[in-house]
Amino acid sequence: MGSYSTSEVLNAAAVGVHHPALRLNELDLKGSMSVEELPTTSGLENGHQAPFVIGVAGGASSGKSTVCKMIIDQLCDQRVVVVTQESFYYGLSDEEMVHVHDYNFDHPDAFDTDLLLSCMEKLKHGKAVDIPSYDFKTHKSVSCARKVNPSDVIILEGILLFHDSRVRDLMNMKIFVDTDADVRLTRRIRRDTIEKGRDIIAVLDQYSKFVKTAFEDFILPTKKYADIIIPRGADNSVAIDLIVQHIRTKLGQNDLCKIHPNLYVIQTTYQIRGMHTIIRDAATTTHDFIFYADRLIRLVVEHGLGHLPFREKQVITPTGSVYTGVDFSKSLCGISVIRSGESMENALRACCKGIKIGKILIHREGDDGKQLIYHNLPKDIAKRHVLLLDPILGTGNSAVQAISLLLEKRVQEANIIFLNLISAPQGVHVVSKRFPRVKIVTSEIELGLNDDFRVIPGMGFCENCPDMPPPACGIIQILFEKFYSYIP
Repeated sequence: MGSYSTSEVLNAAAVGVHHPALRLNELDLKGSMSVEELPTTSGLENGHQAPFVIGVAGGASSGKSTVCKMIIDQLCDQRVVVVTQESFYYGLSDEEMVHVHDYNFDHPDAFDTDLLLSCMEKLKHGKAVDIPSYDFKTHKSVSCARKVNPSDVIILEGILLFHDSRVRDLMNMKIFVDTDADVRLTRRIRRDTIEKGRDIIAVLDQYSKFVKTAFEDFILPTKKYADIIIPRGADNSVAIDLIVQHIRTKLGQNDLCKIHPNLYVIQTTYQIRGMHTIIRDAATTTHDFIFYADRLIRLVVEHGLGHLPFREKQVITPTGSVYTGVDFSKSLCGISVIRSGESMENALRACCKGIKIGKILIHREGDDGKQLIYHNLPKDIAKRHVLLLDPILGTGNSAVQAISLLLEKRVQEANIIFLNLISAPQGVHVVSKRFPRVKIVTSEIELGLNDDFRVIPGMGFCENCPDMPPPACGIIQILFEKFYSYIP
């Protein structure tokens, strides 16, 4: 991450975003496409979804870093990385270091733009890169480069990002942070003396020699390229909210929920993101996988239960007071798709005491079809609400078979809630198109499917159980042996 400014912005309230340069229809976004025009795996290329690139430019100490941090804080449920232009300063030679006070760090030629372009191209194509780490005291790149992984959103931040047309062309959105010159100077003095260890006389001398002139000659003219201009920077919370809302509408998960109103993705927090990181790590131990996967599955189950019908109920508390609450639906059962669905039964039992659980076994018949070969369902299932359990929604073929069986058993389509740990967009499209009244509840939407119809990034796969992650295969075997009896 880039270093965030510790300077405080002025208390003057900004009431809105400056719109003269707002050109949302020119941002090369899919939001204007109709549902029919949206591809099944929107933005996917070889398993990678193109990131949304935001450029944040403006004068030195205008509040760019603070604006970036505010955007990141609101996009906590997305993978966001910041790449700063400062990381790409050319290192100074020994001769240049002798005259360092005469070196213009605010000139376009001070940056290695070609290296910046190279790193961005790799990130856009789903490759991790090493971003240089620049030492502002020695004015050289240090050996400990910062590794940056591909992300949903990439924020580029720097004073001269809009100067080079090649860099501008990488961006889906260009933001210019417009702050008063006196405010920028005050912040620059504080930042350079405290964070960069520079002498205040040297800071003022550099400002008068280079910074002010460079702003007028190189930075201010690029303001015309901005799609959105934010006056007074981080003070403008309304502008930040509008920007974040716009970004969200362009990301696949949000678009998918809009296309399919029966899809419910649990609200993501850093805790949930952290648990996903653990269960997706190939190096995670079986013990940790079980623990964190069970936590996530229980959250999905609790969210799914929230979609069941309730009736109002009044009770008397120990203090003699009347409490008006709700009563749970009693006509409920769980149906697990063997074998992977078995891993969700423990969480369901923990949430619903004494719940009946049936089984459906789907046998794989190639990648394009599934065949039902076994089921054991409650006799009165037609009168019940059904929680269908399958942790991974991939192609959707197994789900279609399972739901079709439930409908044959006279279960009402609207009474089926399909619970997944992770879901691929293709599977969501297949199930929603065939059964629009079935609610799908999941903890995260995946990028898509690869050529072998495997969910990516997924949680890995093992040869013995190609439908399931390696640790999950062991988990289900353990759970199966411990809590349930084998099917003869």
